[in-house]
Formats: sequence, structure tokens, C-alpha cells
Amino acid sequence: MPLQGEYADLLPGWQKDQVDEVLAAGDTRAVDLNGMSIVLFTVRGAKSGLLRRLPLMRVEHEGAYAAVASKGGAPKHPDWYHSIKANPEVMIQDGTEASDFVAREISGAERDEWWERCVAAYPPYAEYEQKAGNAGRIIPVFVCEPVG
Repeated sequence: MPLQGEYADLLPGWQKDQVDEVLAAGDTRAVDLNGMSIVLFTVRGAKSGLLRRLPLMRVEHEGAYAAVASKGGAPKHPDWYHSIKANPEVMIQDGTEASDFVAREISGAERDEWWERCVAAYPPYAEYEQKAGNAGRIIPVFVCEPVG
């Protein structure tokens, strides 16, 4: 079932700029990060219930996508991590196509396998992992699988 509801205002900054560019073009290929592809996630806020759009790195494998809660290796998880934990139904736009997915946090060997894909798609994740580890945090990874 598609996500419906009111959208939250985006805070100013590079993420808002990326979202605005994607929305204007109707295509996530209008934006990249140092030549690497992004996708646009839509999640429901854990507290507000409002929908939020997030540009995340494109990590796709056999129709499933990873959502990496890296926050650049910061000591705390990004706010959207809590939103996906509370509301795992997400929408992902890749190119011009948007579809519904269900997210689940992964661990163990499955996370290790996906982590390799994540670093291959966006090599700075390796540095972020080291920074987060120094702060005592393991970067959460969600796998988002198609609905239906």
C-alpha cells in the first residue's frame, strides 16, 4: 500500500537540495554524490507521523535495497533510523520508478554480506564504520524488500 499523508518540511542543507533536484527532474539520476548514485527513500516519522524524503546511497541487489544508517560515522544513529524501526514500510524511488518496500534491520553474516555491497557502492562507508566503531557504535543496515 503506497505511503500516503502529509510531508514534513525539509531542513535546509545539502539533503534538501538533493531532494529538490530529484523532485524537479522526477528522476534520481539528476543527483549523484561524487559520481555515485542515490535513491530517494520516503519514510514515516516515528514521532510526528509525517512523511520525510531522504536521499540515500544506491545499494541494490536482486531487487532489494540497503539503507545504511551511517550518519557519516557519528556516535549516534540518524533520526530516520528510529523512523524506519517504528514504521518499516518505505517507498524507494530509483530513477523514475517508485515502489513500496518493507525494511528490516539485519545482523550477523547477512549484514556482513550486505556491508560489502554497501562499501562497494559507496567506499566512504568503510571510513564511517571505523569512526562509528571508535565511538562504540555499529552502523545499522536495513534491507528493504519489495512489497508483494
